[in-house]
Amino acid sequence: MNATLGASVIVPVLNEEGFIERSVGAILEQRFDRDFEVLVIDGGSEDRTLEIVKRLASEDPRVRVLSNPARLIPNALNIGLRSARGEYIARMDAHTYYPPDYIARAVARFEAGGVECVSGPQEPHGEDDWSRRIAMALRTRLGIGGASFRNPRDEIEVDTAFTGVWLRSTLIGLGGWDEAWPINEDAELAARIRERGGRYVSIPEMAARYVPRRSLGALALQYWRYGKYREKTARAHPIGLRRSHILPPGVVLVTACALLAPPQASRRARRGLTAYGVALAVGTAQAAAAERAKIRDWAWLPVVFVTMHLSWGAGFLFGCLRFGPPLGALANLAGLGRDRPGHGA
Repeated sequence: MNATLGASVIVPVLNEEGFIERSVGAILEQRFDRDFEVLVIDGGSEDRTLEIVKRLASEDPRVRVLSNPARLIPNALNIGLRSARGEYIARMDAHTYYPPDYIARAVARFEAGGVECVSGPQEPHGEDDWSRRIAMALRTRLGIGGASFRNPRDEIEVDTAFTGVWLRSTLIGLGGWDEAWPINEDAELAARIRERGGRYVSIPEMAARYVPRRSLGALALQYWRYGKYREKTARAHPIGLRRSHILPPGVVLVTACALLAPPQASRRARRGLTAYGVALAVGTAQAAAAERAKIRDWAWLPVVFVTMHLSWGAGFLFGCLRFGPPLGALANLAGLGRDRPGHGA
């Protein structure tokens, strides 16, 4: 299919009635000097999401509604990609608020050359008690680990992106998103692009406000899935593993040793947990000072941090059992491998 529009915005949705009207309305207000469309791909929502989107489509011909029977994000993205008529593909989330010149800035950066994906920082934005506490954690180094795309002050090169904009031809040439990755599909795509020499950049002017999960249970499930599929990505694409990725599994293993190991090993593990506890205290104090938070919010921060770290770490270790350990990626981190951005894994 030849591109007939400037851009296509792909928005996967599932039960987003609380966000979808506001999100689509904001996307339609993008300041872009070429025509664009908004493809909302519904995964079988059981709330009023589909009803709202169909009404929006009847009011604005730029909105198109597509169905995603598989109900998974990469499937939705590929459905949107196959139906897209834009030269550029912008992936946007329903629970994220994008600046009005998001697409225009991305296209301008593409025209400057030397990039395969342009995105902006992910700025956590809480709207209730738990999403506010999780957002506080995500604004700290202890909460984001090595995810440099979350808060750059200048353009930086990154190893993956929060949503982002690509040329449609690039995505078609790669076969789209890999549907074997129901989670972490963005990092897997980025690894494939970087292995062939492509560059991902994040520019601060494209910062988008993201609403985190609204409960500890939802956060734990989210991070368990992140950890499990990040391990799968690292196994398939060794350049996709950062040193910060091995810290949460380490915390899980140290905790298990402290509880279950023989006395001598258990004592050593407890010293490791003491160091981790100090890091939690420092991270909590820094977040509380920066946010001027209420006591009931910052008092929960250690619980939020532990939920993130243990869930992600346990998911990563489970991924090692399910998919096999990422030996190539670990060798790469140790300086024994040859995989680097721009070289095949």
